[in-house]
Amino acid sequence: MRTDVDHFLCQVEDGIATVQLDRPERKNPLTFESYAELRDWFRDLAYADDVKVVIFAANGGNFSSGGDVHDIIGPLTKMDMKELLAFTRMTGDLVKAMLTCGKPIVAAVDGVCAGAGAILSMASDLRITTPESKTAFLFNRVGLAGCDMGACAILPRIIGQGRAAELLYLGRSMTAEEGYNWGFFNRVVAADALMSEATALAQRIAEGPNFANMMTKTMLAQEWSMSIEQAIEAEAQAQAICMQGRDFKRAYEAFVAKQRPVFEGN
Repeated sequence: MRTDVDHFLCQVEDGIATVQLDRPERKNPLTFESYAELRDWFRDLAYADDVKVVIFAANGGNFSSGGDVHDIIGPLTKMDMKELLAFTRMTGDLVKAMLTCGKPIVAAVDGVCAGAGAILSMASDLRITTPESKTAFLFNRVGLAGCDMGACAILPRIIGQGRAAELLYLGRSMTAEEGYNWGFFNRVVAADALMSEATALAQRIAEGPNFANMMTKTMLAQEWSMSIEQAIEAEAQAQAICMQGRDFKRAYEAFVAKQRPVFEGN
């Protein structure tokens, strides 16, 4: 997977890609360029065999303050409808790319996680945070609807309709404790342990059956729009495909030999 990116930080090591927004002096806001490059990077990720899991990490004590006020918000007020729609579709395409990249994403959230930054954490598969973090879907505080980049579809599925409605109508910050109790965050850890915990979780996922993990991620996304009957049939087909893989046989042989299976992702 390419790491020669211009508008965010990226490194790949031992099957784990770590990405970070790179404007820590301004709490890592997004720009038109970083939106587009992240979208393209996650689209390409679907075809990258050298990456098994992604960590979307904080940088300099903050995750992201969302869209840059000067580089994005200001220019948007001067655009016509066609230009605005192109922008909102582009930002939504980033979320689509994260959902369909085939690789589990672990968000390591610290400090400020607001606006589009909150969306990036929401679009991840697992979320770890620190006690003092503040996550805010603050779109209505800038005169916009809370239905941005899939928030009205995805957030209620994570924390429930009523809780999501409160955050989206009020634009208030969700504390780390609230986020954990509501199921948004998988765990809360000390700030100095955030990356080690995220890396340990990512390593555990990377050591798993990666083709099967891809199938799990695909089903988690696709089954939102299925009936129960359709979902059961889709899972039957997905599991039959996985049963043809060598990792399934490796797991069986390791169990018989009373050993830990070593998966190879095929």
